[in-house]
Amino acid sequence: SKLTNLGHLEMTWRSRVHFHPLLVRILHKSRLRYYGKPEKKMDMPYQAYFEVADGSGMMSMVLWNSLCPEWYHSMKVGTVLLLAKYTIKTSYPFKTQPTPGDSQMKRFATIEINLNVRDPPTEISIIPEEMVKPEWGLPEVKYRFITRSELDDLPHNHSCDVIGLVTFVGRAERARKREHSEDFWLYRWAHAIDGTSDQPFILELFATSQPDVFEHIHPMTYLVCTQMRVMQGLTENPSRTVYLTTSNESQIFITGWHKGQPYTKDAKVKNFIQWMKSQNEADQIKKTVIGGYYPFPRPPDSFLKY
Repeated sequence: SKLTNLGHLEMTWRSRVHFHPLLVRILHKSRLRYYGKPEKKMDMPYQAYFEVADGSGMMSMVLWNSLCPEWYHSMKVGTVLLLAKYTIKTSYPFKTQPTPGDSQMKRFATIEINLNVRDPPTEISIIPEEMVKPEWGLPEVKYRFITRSELDDLPHNHSCDVIGLVTFVGRAERARKREHSEDFWLYRWAHAIDGTSDQPFILELFATSQPDVFEHIHPMTYLVCTQMRVMQGLTENPSRTVYLTTSNESQIFITGWHKGQPYTKDAKVKNFIQWMKSQNEADQIKKTVIGGYYPFPRPPDSFLKY
């Protein structure tokens, strides 16, 4: 059928009601958001954001309501979609923005694609990777992997991806989303090493929409975390307090989930795998810890310094 592209959509969307189908690749995926309220009677008040791209650039795409339980888990980073009967709206101005792996990519930020169950019912098709043709000009997923030796020099709030061997994982803890709120964030602390530094990555991992992964992070697993944010200098001794925290678009993968993921082609991921092959597993197991309370950043060692 006749296709359009994101760049053409941005130029012509105001003058059209019906749009030609789109062929795009998913580059980023947000966590699933529940926006239900007691006074509003909605069957499935869910929403998820994706960043999708074709040869012309990148745009946000929103999956609404009952389409979320049907499609959210099938739409992975790297998945190619054929979309028809979607709608176009002006962008929601307050949503989070992931940092693209390709800094040269053009971003269409004024509008977003909306996928709805009706008015009109969107038609979604997933194109298997082996059927994707090079002449479609779809961009590859790119990452911003860093090593532990590079971390201390990165600025606060910098976005990056990491891979490491888990040496510590704490128990799941809860924090209130707002004071006096009944809603909680669920998170856990983890340490991961990659052989480039004596220090581990300190990771604050909030529960994303991947409970099957979040609950099974354990020592000696290969952990990949994408779209992490650098948190720098929370105390007077900044060298000891740099850590990474998840963002709205973070994805977490552990051993058993890596096969077929786009990051397996990344040079830094391959370097880490080579380093792991040179390690003695029994020696690493002796250094691992699981569970317990993990206060971070560490409090001073005396009340006077408090």
